Amino acid sequence: MKRIDIFDTTLRDGTQGTGINFTLKDKLDITVQLDSIGVDYIEGGFPLASKREAAYFREVPDLNLSHAKVTAFGSTRKAGVRVEEDKYIDAILRAETPAVVVVGKSWTRHVTEVLKTDLEENLAMIFESIEYLKSHGREVILDPEHFFDGYKDDPEYALKVLQTGTEAGVDVLTLCDTNGGTLPSEIVRIINALPQKTLAPLGIHCHNDTGNAVANSLLAVEAGVIHVQGTINGWGERCGNANLCTIVPNLSLKMDYETSLDNNLRQLTELSRFVSEKANIIPDKRQPYVGTAAFSHKAGQHADVIEKNPELMEHIDSSLVGNSRKILLSELAGRSTVVKKLKKYGNFDKKSEVVTNLIGILKKKEMNGYEYEYAEASFDLLMRKVLGKYTQLFELQNYHLESFKTRTEISKTVGRIFLKSNSVEHMGAGVGEGPVDTLDRAVRHALSQSCPFLDAIHLIDYRVRVLNPEKATAARVRVFISSAAQNTNWDTVGVSENIIEASWEALVDSIEYYYNNFVKDEP
Repeated sequence: MKRIDIFDTTLRDGTQGTGINFTLKDKLDITVQLDSIGVDYIEGGFPLASKREAAYFREVPDLNLSHAKVTAFGSTRKAGVRVEEDKYIDAILRAETPAVVVVGKSWTRHVTEVLKTDLEENLAMIFESIEYLKSHGREVILDPEHFFDGYKDDPEYALKVLQTGTEAGVDVLTLCDTNGGTLPSEIVRIINALPQKTLAPLGIHCHNDTGNAVANSLLAVEAGVIHVQGTINGWGERCGNANLCTIVPNLSLKMDYETSLDNNLRQLTELSRFVSEKANIIPDKRQPYVGTAAFSHKAGQHADVIEKNPELMEHIDSSLVGNSRKILLSELAGRSTVVKKLKKYGNFDKKSEVVTNLIGILKKKEMNGYEYEYAEASFDLLMRKVLGKYTQLFELQNYHLESFKTRTEISKTVGRIFLKSNSVEHMGAGVGEGPVDTLDRAVRHALSQSCPFLDAIHLIDYRVRVLNPEKATAARVRVFISSAAQNTNWDTVGVSENIIEASWEALVDSIEYYYNNFVKDEP
């Protein structure tokens, strides 16, 4: 099988995405995970960009990576500057990475309008930068920026850029769709028009502005590319980069190409969620392969087919990428769905009293506005209660909340809560940005001594849906809370005309789900 190198730029290009920020520790932790799964190249960033980037390159050698080559990013020498004196080239070398990425212009308009130099000088900048870096023992990857736009505008010059890089001894020529506007048919046409036999090996770097970054990357591979660049979860500037969480399983499981991640694909879902947690970004549930919805089934008929033969409803076995199947609960779900959910607690007949009771509870709850499709932790508690396997962690005595705001200060909420757990009364207090945050803090304070496991739980999402807006401020609301601990996450739901009461219900379910499933039976 043809081998495809996987180049990850989450720590550089990915951080240019809206809302994506990593600390130095985050970057180092992600580096370890990328190496563990088998990524070939990890682009760490531009050494001169900030003190954090410089610190990353100082500390990354201490990680003792087993496979990946950490790669420093930079540009060619500047126009009119000797390569030996260029501070950007020097910074790339001082990063002391085994491989480096050099960006060069391949669109004539960028050369004349952005660099403000002539076309021949641009070629000299590319040649001398690559030759100099190679003479210092570096593996060099050239990213001809805006290559596809440049080729469409002036194919002769764009090809000269590739030929110049090849003559300088470059290891890979990464064709960049920097603006993300190239369509799949254009990618194929342009790559097929290149004299690949006389050029250095080709790579591909796509952005997703037309929603085609993954398709463009896969078609580029079919057209002869052997090096694919992208980011975890497809993060990046504007609409993002090509998503490696989709590209890699497609290459390995669908297209019969070999990658260094093949033996570790079962870690892919965990990696996706790990990186999301580091960025404090809610994972995209509908992401192919690794999203929680990727192998979820809602309709009762679909669930019935899954029970008989999963291959008839799923394009791959979810475990191949470390994901898992979910049978969603809704008004469309039949008895077979509930039986499937109950399997973790035993085998139950569709006509059993337990199944009948649960379906009755489910339908009544849904009539009152509850939705368990993405609040399976709350439904798990319902199952436990019907089966007698539920243990209440605490009982609410009362809570009191008070919000205050001054002319110069932002609004704050203070609160006290009184709970009873194991026949012992507890009191807690909290100050938060709002009532839900305050309740969460107060519960943790009250149970801090008796329930240290609460430190592991953190809220990652909070969503409110008005169910009957015609009632205006008296409308019933549905609150979803998403929580996480280590690499586990779960969702709970609460419903009430009082948004604080609905939030409290979802918050209690979140804590009690974790307690009942991960804590109470521990030795």
